[in-house]
Amino acid sequence: MQIKVFGQLTEVLGAHELQREIVSDTDLLKRNLISEFPDLAGYSFAIAIDKKIVVSNQTIREGAVIALLPPFSGG
Repeated sequence: MQIKVFGQLTEVLGAHELQREIVSDTDLLKRNLISEFPDLAGYSFAIAIDKKIVVSNQTIREGAVIALLPPFSGG
């Protein structure tokens, strides 16, 4: 699956985009990423699936585009 990485998270993960094997849901994705990149545990971030931010655990379907988004504010 394709994972797009934004903002300060690119420094933590060392890339703007990652390719990983598909996982069943967003909770498992987050656990796997924190296991692979332990420093990620210290950051607050949202997960979006196909440009929609998820607020609870969601199923990830094959072909979905995932984005990791740091906190943001606007003015």
